[in-house]
Amino acid sequence: MSKAIAVLGSALFFVIAPLVLAGFVPWWVTQWEFRPAFFGVDLTRILGGILIIVGVPGLVDSFARFALEGLGTPAPIAPTQKLVVTGLYRYVRNPIYIAVVAVILGQALLFGDWHLLWYGALLWLFFHVFVVMYEEPTLKQTFGTEYESFLTNVPRWIPRLTPWRAA
Repeated sequence: MSKAIAVLGSALFFVIAPLVLAGFVPWWVTQWEFRPAFFGVDLTRILGGILIIVGVPGLVDSFARFALEGLGTPAPIAPTQKLVVTGLYRYVRNPIYIAVVAVILGQALLFGDWHLLWYGALLWLFFHVFVVMYEEPTLKQTFGTEYESFLTNVPRWIPRLTPWRAA
C-alpha cells in the first residue's frame, strides 16, 4: 500500500471509528450539556479536560504512524505492512484504544455524566477482548518474532516508564 493510500485510508477510518466512538456517541448521550460535577467536586472537570487534551493528540499521532511508518491503517481490513513500534508504541501496545477510552472518560468527567463512564468501561472491555482474541494472535502470525519481542517488552494497557527500543 502506498503512503498516500495509507493516509487516506487512515483518515477515513479515523472518521468511522474514533470520531464516532469518542465524538458522536458521547455527544448523542450528553448533548455536551454540563451536569453537576461528580461528587460535587469541580476538580473532576479539570481531570476530564486533561484526559481529553492528552488523548486526542495520542490518537492522531498513532493513526499517523500507522499510515506513514506502517504503510496501512488501524482498520483490520487494511492493516499495516510493517509493525509500528515507535512513538507511543514504545511505551504501550494499544495507545489508540487507550486514547479513545481516555477521551470518553474525560468527557464523562467534564460533563458529569455517569452514562459515559459506563460506556467507556464497556468499550474498554470490548477492546480488551478484541485485542486478546483477534489482534494479538493475528499480529503474532503476521509479524512473528518481531511481534513476539514487542509483546514481551511492551505492556498491553499500562505504559512503561521508559521507552522500549526494538533491536
